[in-house]
Amino acid sequence: MRKRNSIAGMAATIAFVITNSHTVQAQEFPPQKPVTMVVGFAAGGAADLAARLIAKELSETVGQSVVVDNKAGAGGNIAHGQVAKGPKDGSMLLFGSVGPLTISPHLMKVNYDPFKDLAPISGGVYFPNVLVVHKGTGITTFEAFIQRAKEHPNTVEYASSGAGSASHLTGELLSQKAGAPMVHVPYKGGAPALQDLLGERVASYFAAPPTAMPYVETDKLTALATTGLQRPAYLPNVPTVAESGFPGFDALNWYAFVAPAGTPETILEKWNHALVQVLNKPDVKEALQKHGLTPHPTTRQELAEFIRSEDQKWKKVIQDGQLKTQN
Repeated sequence: MRKRNSIAGMAATIAFVITNSHTVQAQEFPPQKPVTMVVGFAAGGAADLAARLIAKELSETVGQSVVVDNKAGAGGNIAHGQVAKGPKDGSMLLFGSVGPLTISPHLMKVNYDPFKDLAPISGGVYFPNVLVVHKGTGITTFEAFIQRAKEHPNTVEYASSGAGSASHLTGELLSQKAGAPMVHVPYKGGAPALQDLLGERVASYFAAPPTAMPYVETDKLTALATTGLQRPAYLPNVPTVAESGFPGFDALNWYAFVAPAGTPETILEKWNHALVQVLNKPDVKEALQKHGLTPHPTTRQELAEFIRSEDQKWKKVIQDGQLKTQN
């Protein structure tokens, strides 16, 4: 009997040690292995550019390697679904975006719940889209663009980087506000959308400034309006939609840092502290702003509230437009 009790006691002690060992490992910061920063879009775009710049600084700040992993597909939904099921030890971060976090769940079937499966850490960057047209349209002002869309309903095309993307819903929001039905032409990413615009196979595109600006500056495309509340510094002569007859129009493209839900609160707080520190560095701000990206560090609570607000805004646009579910 004593021997049996002794064995049972040893087993309980071993189990206790193993359990507490796992708990300690889960609480370690930085994690004792390279950190993966997942980006849901291909290399070379605005998201990838920002993520790589931030990852480099983050590696130096926390003393652990932070590696960017591009998992493109389905407008970023594939990456969000994978991270939702990822390790909960702080070794995986997601550079989440407006589409998968606040639009796609209302428009199509996704294998994750952004509010249950992902935990907010900090805001990342934001930027307005810029409405650009090719020269063949003969359109040189935003007012002329809206007039043509009103006079010829369901004929003016606008490209997007995919169904459920920020560029898609920005066009839908403008269409609703202006009472000017337009034709949405989705592409599998921003690069093919831009190429078809340059080839004059589609009339317009709500583009990300980092990719569109070189063509605006070389006079291959015409910038008609930006979609934020203020004119960005790099486009001082291009009006906002808000100041062009649609007060309050605000449709930003944004990226934020999240992690798998269930990651310990202490780890999430430490990642928040590190990210805010990086995003507030003058040289990081300057590098991001050079590409038309505005740093947006936040508390975890501020990010949670912002995502909830954006979720409700885009849900209403989808419902008002009676947009069909994409499967």
